Amino acid sequence: MKYQLEHCIGSRLRRLSRIADGEIRKVLGEHNVTENQMTILFTLHELGKVEQGKIGEVQCLERSTVSRNIKLLEKQNLLYRTAEYRPEVELTTEGIDLVKVLIPKWENAMDVLVGKLQHEGLDSLKRLESKLK
Repeated sequence: MKYQLEHCIGSRLRRLSRIADGEIRKVLGEHNVTENQMTILFTLHELGKVEQGKIGEVQCLERSTVSRNIKLLEKQNLLYRTAEYRPEVELTTEGIDLVKVLIPKWENAMDVLVGKLQHEGLDSLKRLESKLK
C-alpha cells in the first residue's frame, strides 16, 4: 500500500499530543516548567526517591530527555540528585510545594480534555495504547 503523509500514524499521534499539551501549557506558563518536567515531578511525587532511570521506564521517556530535565529541575532546586553512577532523585521541599500547586491546575486541564474526548474518546485512547504496546 502506498501511504500519504496524512496517513502517518506517528505524525497524527504527535499532533494529538501537541493539542493536549496546549491545554497543559496553559497551566504551566507561570511556573517555568515544561510538560516533561511536570511529568517527572509528578512521578517523583508518587514514587518518592527512585533511581533516575526508573522515571524514563515509568513515563516512556528517552534517557537523554530524563537526564536533561533532571539537570534543569535540579538547577531550580526542585529535586535533588545523588552523585552515584546510577543516581537517585527525589523532590526537594520546593519541588513538593510546586507539585501541590500544579496538581489542581493539571486536574482542571484534564477536565477540559476529558470533556472534549468524552467516554468514547477515552476508551479509544486506551484501546489504541494497548494495541501499540
